[in-house]
Amino acid sequence: MLSYQSYTDNELVLLFKKDDHAAFTEIYIRYSSALYNSAYKILQDRDEVKDLVQEVFTTLWNRRSDFTLHTNLAGYLYVAVRNKALKTISHQQVKSKYSALLQQNNTTETQIVTDYVIREKQLVEIIDSHINELPAKMRQILNMSRKSYLTHKEIANELDLSESTVKKQVNNALKILRLKLEAFLVLFTLLILMLL
Repeated sequence: MLSYQSYTDNELVLLFKKDDHAAFTEIYIRYSSALYNSAYKILQDRDEVKDLVQEVFTTLWNRRSDFTLHTNLAGYLYVAVRNKALKTISHQQVKSKYSALLQQNNTTETQIVTDYVIREKQLVEIIDSHINELPAKMRQILNMSRKSYLTHKEIANELDLSESTVKKQVNNALKILRLKLEAFLVLFTLLILMLL
């Protein structure tokens, strides 16, 4: 019998989709170091990078039964790690700006963190509730695009739709969400301006 090291990525994917832990371990061994290095170039924080790479592999394992590979495995993993790293940076920048703004008003660090966490949670709940109000197919396409990080082409292939239909559905969903969130964002901005 061949050792797992001699299997191709596609063969390993087929095996790990069938709950083969050894195949998944081989994928981890094969790519974790390179993914770590790639994420470290972006984040420059060893602990954050370790958590991020671990999260990508945990998500891959948890979604193994539904996992469909439309590109190559290495490309998929690198894109997932890059997207998570960029999202982490974006989140850190927003948090930093928000903290700096509130500190100008002599607000304590505890109040800053508490206020930020509450507002972030409220915003996530509001966005999720509006996403859940979208038509089923539009919601499915948006989630595949924004949460599963699939390209329009990958979504089109998986759902047997044209790429232009997928793009139109994503754009329409984002327009709907933007309109629904405008009122909340205006109130949020006014509150921040009142703190100045």
